[in-house]
Amino acid sequence: MNRLEYLLQLRAEQPNDAFTLFALAKEYEKAQDNETALGYYLELKEKHPDYVGLYYHLGKLLEKREDFPAAISTYKTGLEVAKAAKDMHAYGELNGALMEIDEDA
Repeated sequence: MNRLEYLLQLRAEQPNDAFTLFALAKEYEKAQDNETALGYYLELKEKHPDYVGLYYHLGKLLEKREDFPAAISTYKTGLEVAKAAKDMHAYGELNGALMEIDEDA
């Protein structure tokens, strides 16, 4: 069983598990299936809006799609979530990504 099959099996057993949704998004992104990855990121955002790790990766995927307004909004929301969670590492990464995209705009 490969990693994707394993994650899909976990998803079937625990459909709302935040880490499984995140891992599936990353696995599809790695396979360059960005549409499916986006779907998993958005589902994770809907079901677990406090999942700090989501926002940086979703923002980067939105940048790849050249949806810069959505990426900026995602980073800003992520900053709020990271601050509330007192996750200063994630806050710094999100802030850096936001500054980089603002410079490119």
